[in-house]
Amino acid sequence: MKIVQFDRFGPAHDVSACVEVADPQGPASDEVIVDIAAFPINPADLLTIEGKYAIKPPLPATPGAEGVGTVRAVGSAVSDIVVGDRVIMLTRENWVQKRVAKASEVIKVAPDGDVLQQAMLKVNPATALLMLRNYIDLKPGDWVIQDAANSGVGNSVIRLAKSMGVKTVNVVRREELIAPLTAMGADVLVLDGDGLTERVAAATDNGNIRLGIDAVAGDTSLRVAECLGENAKLVNYGMLSGEPCKIMPDQVVFKGIDLTGFWLAKDLGSMSRSDAEKLYGELSSQVSDGSLSVSVEASYDIADIKDALAHAAREGRNGKILVRPN
Repeated sequence: MKIVQFDRFGPAHDVSACVEVADPQGPASDEVIVDIAAFPINPADLLTIEGKYAIKPPLPATPGAEGVGTVRAVGSAVSDIVVGDRVIMLTRENWVQKRVAKASEVIKVAPDGDVLQQAMLKVNPATALLMLRNYIDLKPGDWVIQDAANSGVGNSVIRLAKSMGVKTVNVVRREELIAPLTAMGADVLVLDGDGLTERVAAATDNGNIRLGIDAVAGDTSLRVAECLGENAKLVNYGMLSGEPCKIMPDQVVFKGIDLTGFWLAKDLGSMSRSDAEKLYGELSSQVSDGSLSVSVEASYDIADIKDALAHAAREGRNGKILVRPN
């Protein structure tokens, strides 16, 4: 079977390759074998390959935080999953044609859902939903501000907030993103840069923004923090700028704004099986009914992984890059 592998850290399209390995044997009694139908290329995957992520795997390594596929074999002790079930992977190393995993490391999703959207179910929608729920008790009519609004997480924040009755301020860097994000349901779109605070205040009629969601850090996080009201939370989940998060002391001391971080792996690691199934069951239902989706720009064959990775690393994309290994 074909897998993606890298044997040194560096630019993903340079150090990664599609290689042939033996098909998996088994499964063991508590395992399943999954034919992977699709996997996305996420910023965290690129950072992992570059050696810049929280997890630095031993080499050679196979990347891949996400994937969806069809169960082709089950172990003798597995009772709640059967051959033919469609599942998402909760573990890593999913950039493969066939994946062996513990039955406890997969979760069933709708058999008739959009497979590309389901491939992106684990990370972006779950990250968005948990950030919207876990830090501020948001009510219908409340405001949230986010940067990187055109990202996969950003798209999910817009759609999920809309379903909650929560209004979004969306900070972007390119004017051509305003129309598609407005069509998606974004309430306010603003271009990043000087005077952001005043422009956001005018657009929200001086609304009290209680939650900020930041994937960029650097000066952008500073400007987003300046838009927040008293006792708000600024939640960082990314480092697109490569710079430290910034927030002014007076915002922390006098306005009581908290800066905190979100990492999905930590939340999932502490979540019970039943809670994880409930979380992804809710998100899977919204994917199936079309209310939750992330823009897709292109999909590739696994043999063309270098091209896919180079595409995923480009600035100015308007959607995710996915691979369909089978």
